[in-house]
Amino acid sequence: MLVRDLDPEVVERLKARARAHGRSLQKEVKSILEEAAATLSTREAAEVAESWRGRLAGREYGDSAELVREDRER
Repeated sequence: MLVRDLDPEVVERLKARARAHGRSLQKEVKSILEEAAATLSTREAAEVAESWRGRLAGREYGDSAELVREDRER
């Protein structure tokens, strides 16, 4: 992959980030791209949320305030 015309300031920031993580520039950029590719798009996240709403629809849930209070008192 070749990326052209990157602003030199961006390249310097990527190099600094790579140094901070103890990686080469190539490994840092690879890590950033892999993380970005693994992140859900807005549409994908909405689909997951809708799926969960469907699974949880119709169920009753109690108030968890009492459980939180008990936990805080421990």
